[in-house]
Amino acid sequence: MSFRSVFIALVIGFSLILAGFLINRQRPSSETDQPNEAFVRATGKCAECHSRQHYSVVHEYELSVHAKKGINCLDCHQQVAGQEKLEHHGFVLTKSLTSANCKSCHALQYEQYAHSRHAAPSWAAVYGEKGSKEHPLTAEQVALAEKFHPGSCKRPANPLVTVEGHPAVQSGCVSCHAIGRPNADGSIGNCTSCHARHIASVELARLPTTCAQCHMGPDHSQIEIYTESKHGVLFNAQRKMLNLAVSPQKLTTRDMFVPTCATCHMSGLNGLNVTHDPSERLSYNLFAEITKPRENFARAQESMKNVCLQCHTQPLVERVYKEAEAVVVSTNDKVQSAKNIVDGLRKDGILKGRPFENPIDFAYFDLWHYYGRTSKHGAFMGGADFVQWHGNYPMLKHIVEIRSAADEMRRNDGKKK
Repeated sequence: MSFRSVFIALVIGFSLILAGFLINRQRPSSETDQPNEAFVRATGKCAECHSRQHYSVVHEYELSVHAKKGINCLDCHQQVAGQEKLEHHGFVLTKSLTSANCKSCHALQYEQYAHSRHAAPSWAAVYGEKGSKEHPLTAEQVALAEKFHPGSCKRPANPLVTVEGHPAVQSGCVSCHAIGRPNADGSIGNCTSCHARHIASVELARLPTTCAQCHMGPDHSQIEIYTESKHGVLFNAQRKMLNLAVSPQKLTTRDMFVPTCATCHMSGLNGLNVTHDPSERLSYNLFAEITKPRENFARAQESMKNVCLQCHTQPLVERVYKEAEAVVVSTNDKVQSAKNIVDGLRKDGILKGRPFENPIDFAYFDLWHYYGRTSKHGAFMGGADFVQWHGNYPMLKHIVEIRSAADEMRRNDGKKK
């Protein structure tokens, strides 16, 4: 072989190598870098694409306890019984993640959640016993809910669903009540409502602002009441000193010396039982038109008082309950007096039509659904302003207005006769 041929071959070979090097420099680092430990934890193959397309997904996963424990993407995204499959770059995944996927590892937590009002009762509060057309409730789901919360599912759809229309309900009510939406695989709800996708964070679930995504506003103003209360004031002042990320089984008052919603309603503080049923420690149905004790009244109240006693003395706890229960009785009396007026109009044929067709319907609804609830929640949660100026005062005002409107309606009805 001549020198000329060898020289040309070397030049061509060097040119190809140089071209390859220059092309490779233009590739993203996620393709060219050797995978580090965190990258491998993010399941390698999944992270290779998703770190370019949806970096936040991979980053959130890398921060999670799941990543630290070696749980990879496929462990959660694999198809379980009853789920529609998705062929995805050589992997068979579930098309939609539900609580059934979490249940495969967190069976106890799912069972507790399924017993709660966050489950089927939440969906039935919007669509009634049958659920929606796209997401119907099964007979088994209704029966389980009725066992723990009688009357919570065997009820008609909320009349506002028809009055306000689908767009308002879908973007409003369903955004929160989907925590109890039934899934095609037979499960209920989605754990990411509280824990968020990929980060799966217990710290996030303990933040008051997480609960406040739904528990806010005039009809369930828990976050506003909490923020005003001494608990909320202390939390905002000392947030950085709390250990919100500690394991539920190891949580003590050294970690959470100021409570959040989860501390009182769910956490296993100082060795107490952990629960994913936020209603387990509630002794009254404060959300109801006329509040009555819950089925498990004594056990629930004892459980909640045991949480209170981790920070407070027995006399203080008993005093708070005694005063709050007095507010419940008083609120019930006020609501009942207004209810008697409105029911009397309907009984006598003076108030006609469907719900929310007459001004007095709205006045009564606001009285119990907004101000009655707020008064009761304020009493139990330490929100004095909500007991008085957002509760009892507007209730008094609405009773006067309802009574005046009813008298006017009766006079007008008498003139017709």
